[in-house]
Amino acid sequence: MCSSDLETDQDSGRLAETQEIVITRHGKPAGILIGFESEEDWFEYRLENDPRFLRRIEQARNSLQAGRGVALEDLETE
Repeated sequence: MCSSDLETDQDSGRLAETQEIVITRHGKPAGILIGFESEEDWFEYRLENDPRFLRRIEQARNSLQAGRGVALEDLETE
């Protein structure tokens, strides 16, 4: 979709909720507009694409595979 199509669309604010909109500069892709239905969806997207979070998940998985960890059932509840 080109920017002129977006400008003429009466419902352009909701268009990104159903599809990604490619933003172009001089006819070449420069970015993507992604809509979210809720703030929680936005938060999940940020986590899933945060390199620091992904590294922590990988470290936790490696620890569990190496036998370091505590089963959920073994945790004491207060």
